[in-house]
Amino acid sequence: MAMQMLSKDLSFSAITAGLVAVIVGYASAIAIVFQAAQAAGATDAMMSSWVLALGLGMGILGFSLSWYYKMPIVIAWSTPGAALMATSLAGQRLSDVIGAFVFVALLTIIVGVSGWFSKLMAKIPMSIAGAMLGGVLLNFGVDAFGAAGSQPVLVGAMFFSFLIAKRLLPRYAVIVLLMVGIGGAYYLGLMQSEGVELTLAQPVWVTPTLDWSVIIGIGLPLFVVTMTAQNMPGVAVLKTNGYDAPVSKVITGCGVASLVLSPFGGYTFNLAAITAALCMSEDAHPNKQKRYVAGLACGVFNILVALAGGTIIALLASFPKEMVSCLAGLALLSAISSSISTAVSEVQYREAAMITFLVTISGVQFFGIASAFWGIVAGIISHLIFNYRKAN
Repeated sequence: MAMQMLSKDLSFSAITAGLVAVIVGYASAIAIVFQAAQAAGATDAMMSSWVLALGLGMGILGFSLSWYYKMPIVIAWSTPGAALMATSLAGQRLSDVIGAFVFVALLTIIVGVSGWFSKLMAKIPMSIAGAMLGGVLLNFGVDAFGAAGSQPVLVGAMFFSFLIAKRLLPRYAVIVLLMVGIGGAYYLGLMQSEGVELTLAQPVWVTPTLDWSVIIGIGLPLFVVTMTAQNMPGVAVLKTNGYDAPVSKVITGCGVASLVLSPFGGYTFNLAAITAALCMSEDAHPNKQKRYVAGLACGVFNILVALAGGTIIALLASFPKEMVSCLAGLALLSAISSSISTAVSEVQYREAAMITFLVTISGVQFFGIASAFWGIVAGIISHLIFNYRKAN
């Protein structure tokens, strides 16, 4: 029965949405993960193991959750967490770093089982959540057109093909965008494919050790950054697109996956925001109930990337950054417009939502915590003050 349902719900556009999500996720952030692994003293074999662990965790967990709950639940690694580690791991023993990963995994499980994060997110108005998501996504849209400054022919070809496809074949607009991007980059000689060789990733176990200075100095900031800069926008994507996901169970699953895969380099898992938005847009499927197929596809492609290891990473690294920026920005166009529409839809929240939006896009950080969190804080405080003023 379940397989019959899947066969009816399968669509090329949803599968492509999952593929684009994986391409955008890896091509735009894998270099930061490599920097973090190198800062921790990982060898080439260990870095390949990190890719294997992260890809398997994202793929298996995302596929399982999307299948069970029949909604596109996309799991990602913590990119802000990787950026944090890239600047703070130098001089630390790798085994102590792995121990900090295990600590973060245990904290994540506790947060998921307790349900406090889910309760907190349930109290955030949809308009403010949409404003935060819009602020997170906006730069991707801006970068899509900013890329025209260095590659006007490639970006122009992608832009106009996207417009034409959106008009004539709206369900396949992202597919056309991807194909034109790859074809254009190849035709213009922008593909750097010399280093692409067939290699399979191998797991490398590192026994974790506990050093409280590393746990406090790296583990706690990694946990805070992941919860605020990744899981908060991830929940906002789900809410904005009308999916009532079991957040506590998903967070718990991310913690368990991190606990199992930490010794191999799977440093943390969380709800995706950017790539999830790609899988939840109307471009994936007009019917919201059938977009879970995009989550399944994203999971499958993540697993394939994990197993292929260095080959796929080298292939993705061969794409010019302008192509990736244009692909991400235009593919997220529906998600950006939807989140901004949600942000201004209710008059009583409109000013607070715009404050959330502006703080989020400002990129301001305090105590190492990303602007997405401070945008939510500023928006909620503003809303409470505005309501108090009107009530008195």
